[in-house]
Amino acid sequence: MLTVFGTMALDTTRTPFRTEERIVGGAATFGSLAASAFTKTAMVAAIGEDMPGDNILALQKKGVDTKGIVTVKGGRCFHYDSSFDYNLSSRTTLKTELNVIADFDPVIPEQYAKSEYVYLANNDPVQNIKILKLFDNPKLVVCDTIEYWIQTAPNKVIEMIGKTDGVVINYSEARFLCNEANLAKCAKKILSLGPKFTIIKKGEHGAVLFDKEGQVFPAAAFFLDEIMDPTGAGDSFAGGFLGHVARKGRSDFRTMKEAVIYGNVMGSFAVEDFGINRLLALTQNDVEGRYEKYRNLVQF
Repeated sequence: MLTVFGTMALDTTRTPFRTEERIVGGAATFGSLAASAFTKTAMVAAIGEDMPGDNILALQKKGVDTKGIVTVKGGRCFHYDSSFDYNLSSRTTLKTELNVIADFDPVIPEQYAKSEYVYLANNDPVQNIKILKLFDNPKLVVCDTIEYWIQTAPNKVIEMIGKTDGVVINYSEARFLCNEANLAKCAKKILSLGPKFTIIKKGEHGAVLFDKEGQVFPAAAFFLDEIMDPTGAGDSFAGGFLGHVARKGRSDFRTMKEAVIYGNVMGSFAVEDFGINRLLALTQNDVEGRYEKYRNLVQF
């Protein structure tokens, strides 16, 4: 089983073409939905009483185990307000309201403790470190982070990274964390902190996998005719990546290369609509069909 810990949010997303206010999002939400297409997935998050109940039901209908989602009495959900420019690749953070996650003391249902795979999605690194102690002996632990946590808790971000097997991180966050412009140098710095591999996400340009043995795998993003909302692409990538690894039950470099492609596939679906709408509508045939289409595109 894969357990995902992170935020379930009510986001406001603004593009030059459309604005959606307080729609369900959050790193754990996107990651869990994407992973559930491949493997049994459980989600741990704190939400407020303002989270509509039908959003939890929607996760359950996709097979996500939601027993780890805690509703904080009188609390309000994590809220992220951001805007995109005309190329839909550069995002500006307008507001970050931690709300219920600010003082959340993470707990997990007893049956989650034996999870073989754990994804510490974008969240407070202190909480990520705490929850990791609640798992027995996972095969693989992967984390993500964003500029907000690098800026406000840099030492804890580094400590968290040192307790994981892998890091999935956006290119801008990687540069900010490592104080380097070159992504290969960023990868080396991240790997020097302890992980066995790192994946640097490059948005519309795909992702690059690096491991401690010096192996590198660059993968282009799936080409799309139209993009609506890039907000959950990175979290969906991570969910697709880890979902495939968990489905295969191994994390050798060959498997991880396949998983990067599945990550790109899930990210490409996520951006086709606002919030989690596209992921909720996905079928297994959609996922495998796009994976095969991707393979055909890159053969030469």
